[in-house]
Amino acid sequence: MPFADAEGRSIYYEIHGEGSPIVLVHGSGGNHAAWWQQVPVLREAGHAVVTLDLHGFGKSSSDFEEFDAQRFPIDIAAVLQAADLRDAVLVGQSIGAAASLKAALRVPERVRGVILGHSLGGIDHPELTPRVKADRAEAEKIPVLDRLLTKAFQTGNAPMTFLFRQMGTFNRATQQDLRNLATDGPTIETLAAQSFRVAFLAGELDAVISVATISAAHELLPASLLEVVPGAPHSMYWERPDLFNTAVIKLAAELAA
Repeated sequence: MPFADAEGRSIYYEIHGEGSPIVLVHGSGGNHAAWWQQVPVLREAGHAVVTLDLHGFGKSSSDFEEFDAQRFPIDIAAVLQAADLRDAVLVGQSIGAAASLKAALRVPERVRGVILGHSLGGIDHPELTPRVKADRAEAEKIPVLDRLLTKAFQTGNAPMTFLFRQMGTFNRATQQDLRNLATDGPTIETLAAQSFRVAFLAGELDAVISVATISAAHELLPASLLEVVPGAPHSMYWERPDLFNTAVIKLAAELAA
């Protein structure tokens, strides 16, 4: 259902099911439809599953005259307010994690927790920033698709690999447009003072950000949760939805404790 934000730009979102809300925030190659393997499972687990399109993605506004990825947290917060969601868990995939974390800081009264999927969510810390840059430098040595999906999956499941690539053709935002999203991220001290909690979701085979880097962030952030999934790549939600869904349901429950 589309609605206009305070500036009259269209934001698209959907709600499936009833129960404790889980808001799925896509990455740079996704949109609301990318979560087709998550929505039925999370809905059956007793959650109201919210999917959305950030500006420049899917069915949301694509006016790039003043495009700025720093608007993404505003998009998410606007959806939380428009749908009057409370006690929500935001699940951000890759670049969606940085947007989700900043959104939670804008409307903390509506958020129970944030699950950072395969990302540190732009957390600003002198120990973490060099780690993230080093991981990114290694990732840039291999083709983009190999960073996201394992070679075995690409070889053994050509139709799903093709569909994965096609998802991005519904978006106008490019990697260049997203470069400033993770800037001016929150500090560990800022996050530690919030009412909501943070959970880190990592994949053992993630070629974009290492388990070691995510584990370091978990150790620095008090009361945070960490789930490391064996055999899972960066785009776990697509390649291993069974593992991703199980981890999200588990972390959402733990964030309520």
